[in-house]
Amino acid sequence: MVRGHGVVAGLLLLLIMFCGLSHAAQPGAVILKNQRVALGVTTAGGGIIEFRLAGEAVNPLNWTIHGLEPVQPDKPYLRGHFLCLDRWGAPSEAEAERGVPFHGEAPRINWKLSRAPRPGEEFPHLRMECRMPLAGLSVVRTIRLSRSASVARVHEKVTNNRNLGRIYNMVQHPSIAAPFLDETTLIDTNATFGFLQEGEIPASSERASLWPRQKVQGQRVDLRRFVNNETRGVVHDVSSFIFDSETEFGWVTAVNPKTGLLLGYTWQTRDYPWLNIWRHRENGRVKSRGLEFGTTGLHQPFGTLVAQGRILERPVFTYIDAGGSVSREYLMFTIRVPENYAGVNRLMVDSKAGSIELFERPPGKRRLSLSLDLAADSPGM
Repeated sequence: MVRGHGVVAGLLLLLIMFCGLSHAAQPGAVILKNQRVALGVTTAGGGIIEFRLAGEAVNPLNWTIHGLEPVQPDKPYLRGHFLCLDRWGAPSEAEAERGVPFHGEAPRINWKLSRAPRPGEEFPHLRMECRMPLAGLSVVRTIRLSRSASVARVHEKVTNNRNLGRIYNMVQHPSIAAPFLDETTLIDTNATFGFLQEGEIPASSERASLWPRQKVQGQRVDLRRFVNNETRGVVHDVSSFIFDSETEFGWVTAVNPKTGLLLGYTWQTRDYPWLNIWRHRENGRVKSRGLEFGTTGLHQPFGTLVAQGRILERPVFTYIDAGGSVSREYLMFTIRVPENYAGVNRLMVDSKAGSIELFERPPGKRRLSLSLDLAADSPGM
């Protein structure tokens, strides 16, 4: 996720599956449940570490950084779906010397649970927050489950606690690992033009790749599927994509036809105009994939982002004024899919009907529907 000579060092801060205790049994874990799904978060780093259908053993968000980065006892580490804030990627050398961590402070510090879920509530929800002393930012997150469906709404409010405005970035970092991730897992999205982080930055869409095609290490690949190969050692690549300017909702889904499970996210593109797809092999074996949506598509320190300004007519950083606050949100969902499911061709958020509609790719062309069924007073998309 960093360019040039920093590629390996930066990407080694990403993840590998870790088999250990169940998330619900781990210190700092808090669980939201309804009849359809369980969602687990940890106050150690604020990650969403579980999103599991009732009665289902497979948890798509079961990965951790173990094996790629030293994990210090009693210190938060990257795991599950974590929030990159105030940056995506590496600090500058000077910032690093002063303690600024990769991907920002948010996933590296302890969060406070300010509103715990309550037994028997109609719409299970929680609130958690953290304050980042180096960045001068704070964030308050509210997670609310649907009353009856396997859908959650995540709302995050970022505040600049300083007396000076500043640039920053905010990237959601869900990643998947085995057993949900294998060679059959399919990634789909409505993203369009993009580029490889280790390649040339395109001057226009005519010079860009078009999802799902990408050229990686001289070979043309289809990013929908990630397969084992003979490459030795640890290998990473990251591709970043934009959405059509007329598109209101961005989305990304991962489906494993063998387990019959689908994990998905959707958000407003005005909040998050970029989708970044990370792939990680170890000794030729597929290990991890990141489905990272956010405010930037360039994995570099702020000095480089300022010099670049925009890519494919999209900004690569955002700004928050002194004392200002900015809110963003997304929906996450999981659902069982029919046998031999071919992946998602189109996703529609039907606000009037209160549902998410998933339209399968050919040859199946089947339609799946998830009721939103969220509380009326929850922040709306």
